[in-house]
Amino acid sequence: MQLIDFTLGDLLEKYALEAPDREFMVYTDRNLRFTYRQFNERVDQLAKGLLYIGVGKDDKVGIWANNVPDWLTFMFATAKIGAVLVTINTNYKTTELEYLLRDADIHTLCLIDGFRDSDYVNMIFDLVPELKTSQRGNLVSEKFPKLQNVIFIGPQKHRGMYNTSELILLGSHIDDMELELIRETISTHDVVNMQYTSGTTGFPKGVMLSHHNILNNGYAAGECMRFTHNERVLVCVPLFHCFGCVLALCAVITHGCTMVMVENFDPLMVLASVEKEKCTVLHGVPTMFIAELNHPMFNMFDLSTLRTGIMAGSLCPIETMNQVMQKMNMKDIIIVYGLTETSPGMTATRTHNSPEVRATTVGFEFPNVEVKIFNPETGNECPPEEQGEICCRGYNLMKGYYNNPEATAKAIDAEGWLHSGDLAVKTEDGFFRITGRIKDMIICGGENIYPREIENFIYNMPEVEAVEVAGVPSKKYGEQVGAFIKLKAGKHLTEEDIQEFCRGKIARYKIPQYIFFVDDFPMTASGKIQKYKLRELSLELLEKRGIIAV
Repeated sequence: MQLIDFTLGDLLEKYALEAPDREFMVYTDRNLRFTYRQFNERVDQLAKGLLYIGVGKDDKVGIWANNVPDWLTFMFATAKIGAVLVTINTNYKTTELEYLLRDADIHTLCLIDGFRDSDYVNMIFDLVPELKTSQRGNLVSEKFPKLQNVIFIGPQKHRGMYNTSELILLGSHIDDMELELIRETISTHDVVNMQYTSGTTGFPKGVMLSHHNILNNGYAAGECMRFTHNERVLVCVPLFHCFGCVLALCAVITHGCTMVMVENFDPLMVLASVEKEKCTVLHGVPTMFIAELNHPMFNMFDLSTLRTGIMAGSLCPIETMNQVMQKMNMKDIIIVYGLTETSPGMTATRTHNSPEVRATTVGFEFPNVEVKIFNPETGNECPPEEQGEICCRGYNLMKGYYNNPEATAKAIDAEGWLHSGDLAVKTEDGFFRITGRIKDMIICGGENIYPREIENFIYNMPEVEAVEVAGVPSKKYGEQVGAFIKLKAGKHLTEEDIQEFCRGKIARYKIPQYIFFVDDFPMTASGKIQKYKLRELSLELLEKRGIIAV
């Protein structure tokens, strides 16, 4: 596959000229539709509005919103003027936002009114009290000297903030030629997007990604799914994460097809949108597909137009994979594995691989990307079937962590290999299988235990819908195995049932000492299980039982 050499703005202009009346973005719940030409016109007006209020090349523009329609307008508008869009996790609270505003040197913050139990407007007023007395464009913040503007995404007016409608009107004061001249200065290797790692351990770091990184990664993902311009891609994963803005959006814009958006994940809305818009592609993490399959109204919807999609975030149980392929008609669904630091795709299964391969491995290398397994202790490449750290090298590697050369040097070695922190093996057939995370490894009495192995075993129990294994602190052994289990609706198991199922089939030290039945798991907004929170949760649950684990 040949690498493409476009910017985000180039590709939008290309399809606005070549296929002006083709739908680019659809919100079926409100019948909001933008063709490529209409969307490009809105982007240009917003881009000029940003120029008018002083946003320039390399300035950091934060976006703190769920999948609202103008999220993508801001993404393309900042790309066209050479600014860097900094995506902000919708679950962030005040302390996390304060850290990011400082760490990322945010120049302009764009936000909605709030998400779930968070009131974004009041949170920013608490952090930047000067907003209430500042004229728009004249903000001087004591805490955040780099912050110049706050923009409300929507028509409402708030003290000290611009809103989207005003920006688009202000854009009429900037000549089209000024925008065009700026576009000509932008390189495909310029940073266009900065995403903060989930922060499941330590402080989040700003991952700098270029047009070249994300567009080629999105294009490769689309090629793995055999995309044409006729695809209608349902996007219910968050745009602030690489899954949404690269594996969905960049796969769409590089192939000139259509996005059908869901503002917040809801299995019923997903099923209804697939039927109404005749979607051919559906992305999601395994928990999303499980929620769709188990919805009581699932059988009411016609999903016959579905063909492919991406399942990512964690490995999928074989039974779920088979159900997605058969009941949802997604026979060409693929698995993609990677990290934000790899833009994010590193490996993928392909449409011709068997369901077992797609459920038990993460496929093989993306085109134009090298992937190898290295022994973490010796640094030597591991032979097939030997576990080590999966590492990656290629066009998809980030340009580094923002203002953090030390962390960048730790992540990418002198030979250009990015160290993932994930444990994996390469099979004799050339497929990669993720076996765990180095930091997730449980060390019990000197024995190394990999949670994925135990999880896969417990999945064999028909009553189990989902299972996560994490270390529980122990004075005697250092750690012991804890299993967090979500049962299928109407099913019942006891702790003894789980242990009896394991007894004699896996090593004694691998049998969960502690078993917790849960309704759900602590997750990041992008759908990844937060293992470190399970460790914390285990101590709380044991204390309720009157057991002191440490």
